[in-house]
Formats: sequence, structure tokens, C-alpha cells
Amino acid sequence: MADTELNIFRESLDLLILKSLTWGPRHGYAIGEWIEHATEQLLVDEGTLYPALHRLARKRFVTSEWGLSANNRRAAFVGRFISV
Repeated sequence: MADTELNIFRESLDLLILKSLTWGPRHGYAIGEWIEHATEQLLVDEGTLYPALHRLARKRFVTSEWGLSANNRRAAFVGRFISV
């Protein structure tokens, strides 16, 4: 994959992640499910999703905090960073 194509994919994935957080914080698995549902065919595996979340955190586009998922498992919830 050429560098330009890779950058377009990364930027598109970043936008999908940020869009998934429009309705509030989600954990990584829920973000991946939302992307799959919204695009009707794009499957984002952990090896792609979590580096993207870390990249967005480094750029300060998202924040994260620990909480409990729906099945009482500890999970990091990602939220959009909103500057005031």
C-alpha cells in the first residue's frame, strides 16, 4: 500500500472513531462494533483500532478513563476531547 493510500485509510479511520464518540464515551470493542454497523462491511481488528486510538490520544483528540463495561469487565472508555 502506498504512503498516500495508507494516510487516507488512517485519516478515514480516525474520522470514523471520532464520529462513533459523538453520542458519548465508548470502549474499544463498542467503537469497532459501531464502525462495522455504520459502514455495513468495514471490520476493524484490534491491531488497527487500538493503535489508532493511541494516535488520537497523542494528538489530544480523545481522552480515556477506566470504567466497567456492560458485562462488569474493566475497560478503558474513550471520549472526545473538547477544549473550552
